[in-house]
Amino acid sequence: MTAPASLPSPASDHGLGDGAVTPATTAVGVPPGPGVAWLGDGRARACVWAPRAARVEVVLDPAGAAEVVPLTPGDRGWHVGQLTGVAPGMRYRLRLHRADGSHVDRADPASRFQPEGPLGPSAIDDREGFAWTDAGFRAPRLHEQVVYELHVGTFTPEGTFDAVVERLDHLVELGVTTIELLPVWQFSGGRNWGYDGVLPFAVQDTYGGPEGLRRLVDAAHALGLAVWLDVVYNHIGPEGNHLDDFGPYLTDQRGTPWGAGLNTDGEHADAVRRWGVEHGIACVRELHLDGFRLDAVHGIVDTSAVHLLEEFTTAVKAEGARLGKPVHVIAESDLCDPRLVREVAAGGYGMDAQWADDFHHAVHVALTGERGGYYVDHDGLADLVPMLRDRYLHAGRYSEHRKRTVGRPARDVPYDRFVACVQNHDQVGNRMLGERLTALTDRAGLEGAAAALLTAPFVPMLWMGEEYAEPAPFQYFVSHTDPELVEAVRTGRREEFSAFAWQGEAPDPQAEETFRRSPIDLDLARDGGPHQAMFELYRELLALRRALPVLHDPAGQDVDATLPPGAQAVALHRVGPLGEVVVAINADDRDVEVVLPHAPGPWRERFSTAARHHDGVDPAGPPRQEGPTVTVPLRRRSVRVLVRPGTIERQQT
Repeated sequence: MTAPASLPSPASDHGLGDGAVTPATTAVGVPPGPGVAWLGDGRARACVWAPRAARVEVVLDPAGAAEVVPLTPGDRGWHVGQLTGVAPGMRYRLRLHRADGSHVDRADPASRFQPEGPLGPSAIDDREGFAWTDAGFRAPRLHEQVVYELHVGTFTPEGTFDAVVERLDHLVELGVTTIELLPVWQFSGGRNWGYDGVLPFAVQDTYGGPEGLRRLVDAAHALGLAVWLDVVYNHIGPEGNHLDDFGPYLTDQRGTPWGAGLNTDGEHADAVRRWGVEHGIACVRELHLDGFRLDAVHGIVDTSAVHLLEEFTTAVKAEGARLGKPVHVIAESDLCDPRLVREVAAGGYGMDAQWADDFHHAVHVALTGERGGYYVDHDGLADLVPMLRDRYLHAGRYSEHRKRTVGRPARDVPYDRFVACVQNHDQVGNRMLGERLTALTDRAGLEGAAAALLTAPFVPMLWMGEEYAEPAPFQYFVSHTDPELVEAVRTGRREEFSAFAWQGEAPDPQAEETFRRSPIDLDLARDGGPHQAMFELYRELLALRRALPVLHDPAGQDVDATLPPGAQAVALHRVGPLGEVVVAINADDRDVEVVLPHAPGPWRERFSTAARHHDGVDPAGPPRQEGPTVTVPLRRRSVRVLVRPGTIERQQT
């Protein structure tokens, strides 16, 4: 029924993708890709990296008539073999024999599916058998994208990929271009943000597994939506993590706030790096994903000549090129370092963009007045001026929160290399009570925040439910089974909030009711009341962004900013090859006037949040031209957009 086979030829697989290999991945005797790959005709190829095992066996159908198939040891800790008489869906475990004669049975570190969770057996996935219909889909260029961050478990009552498919029409109507899924790799239980995943290749079973994700991606592509995946290479979750039995995947020398880091540059690091890179390639090849958001890359410490971020980005882009599609790679980083997004030839890592959290912090401080924790470094809307000039607020500036100088300027880097938001899963969910901006400001504040974001030149990202002012919180939740781990999570959450002036008790992350508070209700967007009105505002703003390409022109624009003294307000005059625009923002709870000294008219008002509530006429009155200056009156918590005649405007269909 089964028999071991000799080492497969590297030519039998694409490895790291055309042109993306490194010396570590082309070494003689290194097989092409970890995991159990279905080959058809009852055959599968098994490839396992386990240098700490004396022998490795595949235990087929471990809960039934188990059959044990020995693998052939190869170079550098690899064990390979061919399985026959198998089929997609068949379950298996990997048996690791130790030098002392004992053994343990574990899930495959490159398993594509764990139908019983991380502690259960792995299952063979037919990686090539899905009937894709998306051959003609191509994601928009980055500066044309509008990202929608989404947590599968709370986006719908069902909490599955198939349920997300049923609500894609909502996103199409809204006008976003890209879905960014919070991590979906296998974690313990059914309630988790996804950052406690332990098996990266395996798609969460309670969400629908790899077939469910394929159905979601295919359906999204059919509607013109790209799909990105949030991935976590800075650490591996705790429960169900048995990587140490296989080899040195992790190292305490690369510790992170979330646990041991990946072994990126120590002994045997080549195979660990390859495991991460091959996961990215598999996401593009097997799941047709269009991009990645890499979680907290400042937690990935790598002293190698070729940083893991560069290797990963080069590899997934090469796989995308082989398939004829663009693949975008976005970093989350607090380093304010343009090296992440500079081209490799210029000494960078070649990533497409990075999160610009300072935009969120600026708007949040302006609207709420909060100054605890990392908000101590922020002054509100005044922060937008250095961000537009240097791309970072901390561009070689001292941070009171970190007690050190942070960052460097990046004035030559286009705006579309930065993703900005006014809400996201971190900024909402890492508040003690998980309050959205909905609970922290009034309707005018929400409208102003939306307009400030969607008229900014950065790539905008929305957090699910933001578009209709979802009232439910997004709280931190887990469903671990280890009591000690549960208590450690509770303690960690309490300590995390110590730097903020939040009063009260944090919700219990383990409690099911904490999770039950967090699902959103998309039907509110059609309630005929204030939620629907907010949804219509977001639709109008997204239509405005499409109509006025000057708003998202990636070319570096000249920016003339005016800050009225003593007010949380700013007027930003941007000039570029596509036209000229003034975006005036008032976050104060009073009317103000902003004077631009070098903006001779004429100007045409193109949008006003206040006018939407007064029959299309802004009650503050029209802008006043006085020689070379223009005075823009602003109602409390409002935004006005002015354009110069001749600014390019596209007709909307």
